[in-house]
Amino acid sequence: MEKGLGIRYVYFLIFGIVAFSFIVKLFLLQVTENAYKQYADIYAIRRVVKYPARGNILDRKGNLLVSNEYAYDLLMIPSEAKPIDTLELCALIDMDIKEFEKLTSQVWIKIKEKKLSKSLPVPIAKDLGKDYFSSLQEKMYKYPGYFLEKKALRKYPQPIAAHILGYVGEADTSVIRKNPYYKSGDYIGLSGIEKSYEEVLRGIKGVKKVFVDVHNNEKGRFMDGLYDTASVQGANLTTTLDMKLQVYGELLMHNKKGAIVAIEPQTGELLAMVSAPSYDPNQMVGRNKRKYYPELLFDKNKPLYNRAIMDGYPPGSTFKVMEALVGQQEKVLFPNTIHPCGGGFRISAAHRVGCHSHPNADLRYSIQTSCNAYYCAVFNDIVKKYKTAKEGYDVWRNYCLKFGFGQNFEGSDIPNIKKGNVPSSDFYDKQYGKGGWRGLTVISLGIGQGELQANALQIANLACIVANRGYYITPHVGKKVNDVDLLADGQFVRYETGIDDPFFDVVIEGMYGAVNLPGGTALIGKMNNIVICGKTGTAQNPHGKDHSVFMAYAPRENPKIAIGLLVENAGFGATWAAPIASLMIELYLTDTITRPALEQHILQGNLMDSK
Repeated sequence: MEKGLGIRYVYFLIFGIVAFSFIVKLFLLQVTENAYKQYADIYAIRRVVKYPARGNILDRKGNLLVSNEYAYDLLMIPSEAKPIDTLELCALIDMDIKEFEKLTSQVWIKIKEKKLSKSLPVPIAKDLGKDYFSSLQEKMYKYPGYFLEKKALRKYPQPIAAHILGYVGEADTSVIRKNPYYKSGDYIGLSGIEKSYEEVLRGIKGVKKVFVDVHNNEKGRFMDGLYDTASVQGANLTTTLDMKLQVYGELLMHNKKGAIVAIEPQTGELLAMVSAPSYDPNQMVGRNKRKYYPELLFDKNKPLYNRAIMDGYPPGSTFKVMEALVGQQEKVLFPNTIHPCGGGFRISAAHRVGCHSHPNADLRYSIQTSCNAYYCAVFNDIVKKYKTAKEGYDVWRNYCLKFGFGQNFEGSDIPNIKKGNVPSSDFYDKQYGKGGWRGLTVISLGIGQGELQANALQIANLACIVANRGYYITPHVGKKVNDVDLLADGQFVRYETGIDDPFFDVVIEGMYGAVNLPGGTALIGKMNNIVICGKTGTAQNPHGKDHSVFMAYAPRENPKIAIGLLVENAGFGATWAAPIASLMIELYLTDTITRPALEQHILQGNLMDSK
């Protein structure tokens, strides 16, 4: 009995303590809530978005390519806005008063139409720098309903690599509809790797709620920050780019139009991507963008156009390297095969493809001297091997696709790569009728002309395939996200071309001869301390002077760099593209230049007005 009473007393004690705790807690909550209600009667509660800094972008050696600097947006909460001295405010933010009045009137119209909430902030002036902030901050008490919001803008310590780095801008309505993360006024990567690595670089927004008085001064955190969320800074992205090589490439392409792409063959890592003419990426930041973007957009030289990954160029004679490999794989070509030249390849009594005379050229020498007649014959033999021209052509075209032509490297982190063009057999069926064409009808494809279109990235990738003796890794520019290696993570994969290893021997001999032996078309690129294997091209241009094309890799053994170049309206491949490539290779492999006269010749060259 006594034991039962003892247990009962214990239960009573426990229930008593719990009940007392609830009473105390309810009392404190009531008091606290009343206190906050009294506080809120005096002060307004404002929701402030905490924008994280975007992650930095670095080159492969840790050099800073993109960082951040802070700016401020001036926002208005319509429900809290009072009549103000608009003339004074417009002077402080450098805005025309008519523009200000038009903007604010549009806000009220949208509120009336229920397209905006009058309790949510709307931007009035964006991307105000530190100077604006200093003069505004001390006068914000004059502008009830207005406040400043801090955010990070991109900063480029070196004015380089604009096309591959890309730029950031405001998310438009289509983005906001698709992704609830973004709100009006938020920034998003719009091009380049800013776009492809947006979710990595952007970080995560945070929110804080603060009390503000009638003078727009913060007066403490709502509920001591209980409902605040911290922002998370974006991850740093280490790229595969070599800043020194990128700077040098842009310097060599000054006053020229065209593109350079340099790749590390064994990994597919982009070492440099140059599109010329270019622009200072700082011109596309904040208020600068409003000033410079229209100028860049309507510039006749199209500096916003990324020539390195766009359509528009025939690959020219660089394509003969692929023809030589495919011909061997298809058993219509052998190292000792000789095709007569005689100054060209005769299609009919009235038509022929012109060429310099290359008597008794075998496979190696045909590459060294770039014989058009030889590769017209090789292309025709591939197509003739099969029962129909359509079947033979489809086999040939499939090899082109495996070599990266006519496709955009699916899985690459380089956005907006264009496929170029390797026409389908259906295209020729429509043009000439089914059964109405053969290899001779489209013979110019054999020398990289006709309807073929490629870009510098695809040409550099061809050089990678030869350097690797048959494969390539997806070309890419991301190396690490923080400490995570993207190549080891399996994001970029290996592609086989289907060409057997032994067939590369004679092709490499020919590319060696093109740069290093008498009669070679690219002797201007020869170096004493580095063995370069290369192939020139002259891409016919119906709109003016031909384009200078070149591809190469070096050194011959254990290659470290592959390169593809296109210089518009520059004539033969050896005239401009080959020496530029040779200088790029020398700088990357030796960190110095030993041919100052050649360098000065390239630097002083101005081809912008060439037709």
